[in-house]
Amino acid sequence: MVRGIRPLVSGTTYAGALFAVLGAMASIPAAIVAMVAALAVVRSAAEPVQAAVALLIWAALLGVGGLARTSRRVLVGVSRRLLRLDLPDPVGANPGQTSESAFQVDGAPLPSVRLRGADRWRTPLWVLLHVALGWVLVSLGSLLVLAAIVLPACFLVGGVKLDWFDRTIQVSGGWQGLWTVLPAMLLLLLTAGLCAAVTAALRALAPRLLGPSAAERLALAAEREMVLAGRNRLAQELHDSIGHTLTAATIQAAVAGEVLAEDPVSARAAMRSIEETTRAALEDLDYVLGVLREENAATAPTRSLADLPELLDRLRHAGAVVEPELSGERELAQVPGTLSRAAYRILQEGLTNALRHGNGGLIRVRVLAAPDGLELSVANENAAAAPPVAGRAPSSGGFTSSGRGLAGLAERVRLLHGEFEAGPDGARGWRLAVRLPNRVSA
Repeated sequence: MVRGIRPLVSGTTYAGALFAVLGAMASIPAAIVAMVAALAVVRSAAEPVQAAVALLIWAALLGVGGLARTSRRVLVGVSRRLLRLDLPDPVGANPGQTSESAFQVDGAPLPSVRLRGADRWRTPLWVLLHVALGWVLVSLGSLLVLAAIVLPACFLVGGVKLDWFDRTIQVSGGWQGLWTVLPAMLLLLLTAGLCAAVTAALRALAPRLLGPSAAERLALAAEREMVLAGRNRLAQELHDSIGHTLTAATIQAAVAGEVLAEDPVSARAAMRSIEETTRAALEDLDYVLGVLREENAATAPTRSLADLPELLDRLRHAGAVVEPELSGERELAQVPGTLSRAAYRILQEGLTNALRHGNGGLIRVRVLAAPDGLELSVANENAAAAPPVAGRAPSSGGFTSSGRGLAGLAERVRLLHGEFEAGPDGARGWRLAVRLPNRVSA
């Protein structure tokens, strides 16, 4: 009993009824155009024919309006608010159109969706049914409410005659008209039931006609996968950048503290280097947080092999002995942008861990750009030579004990179809070697 009455007193019922009425009212301009067009086309035809033609033209106008992608977006948004439905936004509803996302991986766009056959006509069908239900509610509901008002009015005005299907009903006034109150209450109850039925019909039809099609559900799944991949990429970028900055800044602060009294010039140089590295890390952090909050973040930092000399200088300020072997500027400038950025991050991670675990030994850096790819290596002396365990990152020897450094580098190289090798180099050394072909995955 209570369950049957609940829809009649629910705010969602009357919000849905308002939605249906709004649909009916919004269709009035199209109805006027349809009637004018019908009179112009079949002026001499009988009235039923003119009405049928006007109805067809009206339906065609409503259907064409429903084909617009903007119409569907508006309908989905209003349905979410008034019908209390969880409907996702349409994804790439226009053929060939692509969506943008802050979580794109190396600039790859999100998948586009091409609507086919019945999927394309789902929104026009929703518009027609929405308008039809709206007019049913407006017309029948108005009659019910009007009758509910007229019957009790007879109790006040002293009687009235009602013509109903060629029959005349005499309603007496005065206290004899009290019997009209119960039918009036029943009519109001029927009006509430009509609102509940229309709302239930709209709530049942909306997910089927405005909700995502099979193609859109696949696109949404692909988008979520790309969002997750983008978040993983941002986590790796943040790990590389902040990890390098903290390691370098810690060592530089220790150097500055040791030479502050004896060599103020070197101490000031170390402090300036700390300022530069932390500023760069703050830029990375600001960008990543802006993306995760879905704000308009600043332009993504695009450090590449062109910034490698600056990175090596920061290591030298931290007291590291670095011996670079680099290809010429011209060869490095010809490395594709995606490959160059990935190479910079790989070298940054390798150098950071060599600085952290190398115990002050010599660090050799090799970057060789060839027409068919890029060869990178970072080798440091005096690192522990514990052999790596398959499937796990070593706890020393140039990589962090959490395993994120080695695992992240291996995953990055795999995505670029490259070759990855990390392990002991001699009795007291460690070597990271990477080869990246001159082609990248999307």
